[in-house]
Amino acid sequence: MPRTVNATLHMVRRDAFLDVAQHLVQTKGYEAMSIQDVLNELEASKGAFYHYFDSKQALLEAVVERFSDGALATLAPVLGDPGLPAVQKLEKVFAGVARWKADQKELVLAIMEIWNSDGNAIVREKLRRLTERIMVPLLSAIVQQGIDEGVFHVDSPNETATVLVSLMEGFQQQAIDLFIARQSGTVSFEVVKRSVAANTEAFERILGVPKGSITLTDEPTLHFWFG
Repeated sequence: MPRTVNATLHMVRRDAFLDVAQHLVQTKGYEAMSIQDVLNELEASKGAFYHYFDSKQALLEAVVERFSDGALATLAPVLGDPGLPAVQKLEKVFAGVARWKADQKELVLAIMEIWNSDGNAIVREKLRRLTERIMVPLLSAIVQQGIDEGVFHVDSPNETATVLVSLMEGFQQQAIDLFIARQSGTVSFEVVKRSVAANTEAFERILGVPKGSITLTDEPTLHFWFG
């Protein structure tokens, strides 16, 4: 008879690798971390590692995907609330993501460092595609709701969501640059606020709502990261 795999045990063992990898990424850094470091922490064999992941890069991608899945899980009540208007739902999604990132600040900072490394172009592209895979359907549903409510004035929810995610990704890189600049004291907090305001206005223009209709990032969040 063919051997059956205990799915729960498989997940537990895989999560153990992810837990150790996340800890090492946060404390040692992705560049300095090796597969052997992970094996040493778990007292595991290379065979065990390659049963779950085919490379160090694949391990990182799994860590980030688990982080993204956790954020998405926290948004489920918001996304599933039929009585919540589209604008509020959009704002709560961004607020929820912001809270999740704040709670996982060490990992976010580690990912930021990886993202900004010239040697991680392939990783950066895969993370970008992961963001699109998660966010486009999510935003498309909200945009469709806004169209149905008569508050968003666009023709295609899916294509509009794709454009919004592209805008988000562009601002993500801008936010990383601003964070680094704030750490070195080369830009003011006012510059950060203007950048956020400009990106928010772009969101509003794409959705066809009046300026000031949407808040994507509140003042406490800006102070948490850039204050």
